Amino acid sequence: MFGLFKKKSEVEKLQEKYQKLMKEAFDLSKVNRSESDSKYAEADEIQKKIESLSK
Repeated sequence: MFGLFKKKSEVEKLQEKYQKLMKEAFDLSKVNRSESDSKYAEADEIQKKIESLSK
């Protein structure tokens, strides 16, 4: 109950965004490879931000 109103940290927000982009990249890989590659590149940038914040 106390966790209901807990705010998400910056890392948690970035992880959710990363997961969303990876799913989109996977789905697009079946249809449009270039669009999938751009989504994967965005996800890679977010992963680098997560790693830098975790240090």
